[in-house]
Amino acid sequence: MWKWGNLLASFLAELVALGIFAWWGWSVDGTTLVRLLLAIGLPAITAVVWGLFAAPTAKRTTPAVRTVVKVLVFGLAGAALWSLGHPVSAVVFVVLVAANLLIIHRQGLSPDR
Repeated sequence: MWKWGNLLASFLAELVALGIFAWWGWSVDGTTLVRLLLAIGLPAITAVVWGLFAAPTAKRTTPAVRTVVKVLVFGLAGAALWSLGHPVSAVVFVVLVAANLLIIHRQGLSPDR
């Protein structure tokens, strides 16, 4: 139960990060077309990069690359949330994600182990 709960929390954190990128893209000053492209494009690019390098089934990755991609995605999502005017939520998000990733790694659930 604990194992699946942590893996579910990790997946939900990934979805929240994609949502934050979409929200940030839509909030950028610019034309509706630019905002729409950012709101769709940023999450799409993030999902592709995640799938190639950070997903548990990623074939073209190493533990170092997987770690860098995760830190960048979650760190940038936290920074985007902060820039949207939600600094407390940004800190809580990053801390919870870090704790979850640490638990997953320590339990041996990470594909890096």
